[in-house]
Amino acid sequence: MASDVKILLVDDNPMVLSMLRQALSAMGTVTVANDAADALLKAVDDVPDVLISDYRMPGMDGRQLLEKLKSRPATAGIAVIMMASKADISERLSMQDPIEDYLEKPFFLKDATHKIKRVVDRIALEKLSKAASSDGLLRGSLSQMNVIDLVQSLEMGRKSCLLTMTNAADKCEIYVNQGQIQHAVYGSIAGNEAVFKVLRWTEGNFQIDFNGKSSEETTTLNTQGLLMEGLRLLDEAQRDEAVEGEDVLLDT
Repeated sequence: MASDVKILLVDDNPMVLSMLRQALSAMGTVTVANDAADALLKAVDDVPDVLISDYRMPGMDGRQLLEKLKSRPATAGIAVIMMASKADISERLSMQDPIEDYLEKPFFLKDATHKIKRVVDRIALEKLSKAASSDGLLRGSLSQMNVIDLVQSLEMGRKSCLLTMTNAADKCEIYVNQGQIQHAVYGSIAGNEAVFKVLRWTEGNFQIDFNGKSSEETTTLNTQGLLMEGLRLLDEAQRDEAVEGEDVLLDT
């Protein structure tokens, strides 16, 4: 389900623009521009939450677009993902630039979508947090943001909280400290196995209490380790299902 995150996608290659737009349409509202000048006008007129821009474009390039947006107070907070070759990333761009992440060209569409989704989910969670209820609790539906997306967003934002999820009569509590899962309980199950049990949930509800804390430490893997192992177990359980479609390699 699409969130209320606004995405501005910029690339002078019509094929790349079209395929990324289609892939990202489920994440939020996607606006496209085929050059940096058009993107700048659109960003000033309707400030996006995320800018995904090619680096090498005729006229104004992605780096110049980034500098112009970051120099304006109204657009300085935009999260930027830059699409660039390995040479451009190493020679002309650096982590000192205010860039959220890079997509190294050429890239597979599935990999790029996954990387972008992590940023979009984090921003969606931050927007939900600002609209939290008066009791300070953030509530939502797992059909809007599933368990994996929630956990990855908390990790990226280095959040500390109690994440409580319910699905019919089942309930799971996960305590997160600076983005790392330290304790999880699912009925009589605790630790890693409790996390693995709920990763497949896409229905039910969640509640986040940013004041929730626990002194218990029952997990033995970091957040990424838990997700990777949990996904491996899910893949094993689902390997007899239909094989997904072939991936697409995108380049300029």
